[in-house]
Amino acid sequence: MRIGILGLGRIGAFHAETLAGLEAVGSLVVADPFADAARAAAERYGAEVADSPEAVLAAGVDGVVVAAATDAHPALILAAVEAGVPVFCEKPVARTMTEGVEVLKALAGHDVPVQIGYNRRFDAGFAAARAAVLGGELGTLHTVRSTTLDPAPPPAAYVAASGGIFRDCSVHDFDVIRWVTGREVSEVYAVGGNRGAGFIREAGDADTTGAILTLDDGTIAVVSNSRHNARGYDVRMEIHGFDDSIAVGLEDKLPLRSVEPGATFPAGTPHDFFMDRFAAAYRAELTAFTEVVAGTRTSPCTVEDALEAGWIAEACTLSLHEHRPVTIAEVRRG
Repeated sequence: MRIGILGLGRIGAFHAETLAGLEAVGSLVVADPFADAARAAAERYGAEVADSPEAVLAAGVDGVVVAAATDAHPALILAAVEAGVPVFCEKPVARTMTEGVEVLKALAGHDVPVQIGYNRRFDAGFAAARAAVLGGELGTLHTVRSTTLDPAPPPAAYVAASGGIFRDCSVHDFDVIRWVTGREVSEVYAVGGNRGAGFIREAGDADTTGAILTLDDGTIAVVSNSRHNARGYDVRMEIHGFDDSIAVGLEDKLPLRSVEPGATFPAGTPHDFFMDRFAAAYRAELTAFTEVVAGTRTSPCTVEDALEAGWIAEACTLSLHEHRPVTIAEVRRG
């Protein structure tokens, strides 16, 4: 099949490399506001260069991958759908929930599939955890712990435009908690602090946060995030039930150092970048998109799914700023 790529920054170039290696993909058509980025991708992956998103959509593509700046996501998603082209878009759907809801409304009545990029759904460990939970292996759940710790903060300009750590980072934890447990979040309480990079504080954000999520069946989820984890990129989940407990991410590249006498685990080189930790998941995610394009599966992460994770992020952001519990119903009404 023929796939278009809109945006060839860090993640767009990574997706181009992944797509070029998939058996189902025969050719790529790429576009980026920076012509040098498009030419570099064309030279490296044998892609065709188009001078605009409209030109990509008119180039006979079977599907399109949106990896452009967040502000461009709504218009590009809708343009692809209007052109009848299945679309994969990196999260978020839009910069604000108001814009995201407008995208969802605009998609009503269309049957062109849209897939939003939440890659943890395609990680083997998280998939196994979901299967164990939904298969009843753990019994009734009582506690979930989800962790995302970055090795270092992103650039100041990125932080200033990110919408905050809950919308930018924690939202991955929120999505995968919903996906693994099959439950919705009803209420949150969030805290945060700044003991690291000053530019994060100056942007009105926190560099380290914790959130307690109450799920709709009473399960408690604890989410921990930080922009500062010198040992590496740490993504884990624990799921505890009355019959069993399991963990995702307990492997030799886990960026933790045990101080137990005689302990040799973990013994590998720690993960230091999200593309390292989730390389296989990204490949599986884009493979799934080719199946969506081929019509052999439905979207594995819809706009509705992405907005649900977004509402949790909104609630946590409000909770942090107002130092109180916040229900999801409250932010939906707002």
